[in-house]
Amino acid sequence: MTGSTRHELPDLTAMRDFGGRIAELLRAGDVIALEGPLGAGKTTLARAIIASLGHEGEVPSPTFTIVEAYDSPPLRMPVVHADFYRLETAAELEEIGLDEYREGAALIAEWPDRVGGFAHEPACLSLRIEIAPEGPDNGRIAIARAGADWLGRWP
Repeated sequence: MTGSTRHELPDLTAMRDFGGRIAELLRAGDVIALEGPLGAGKTTLARAIIASLGHEGEVPSPTFTIVEAYDSPPLRMPVVHADFYRLETAAELEEIGLDEYREGAALIAEWPDRVGGFAHEPACLSLRIEIAPEGPDNGRIAIARAGADWLGRWP
């Protein structure tokens, strides 16, 4: 993992733009690991990335389904959006067949710490989303740590 970078996201437009920048850099095999407290904006950022990759329409939260898969086309590449909040161990990933979903796709993972995380993977971009201590109600801060595969791509 590289050092961290801090990104101010003062409003929903900034969050969408940030998601668009991530989508431009995203490659099959990458992992976007979204961390942060409830209500921080993990799903909002995931939706922005998926929309920027070409999805039109609603992007449901995978809190209850655990995994939502998006195909290419219409997306630029296949994407798996997963929410591990309800899982208790990494062993449960095998039960849901996450490896099969990930083949040839990018993974957007909410609550990655619940399953042991993905930071050890060189293709992982870890993003901790925090609610800004000051400023507008929608203000957020994203703290990014990029794996080796992101070198040269991530600022």
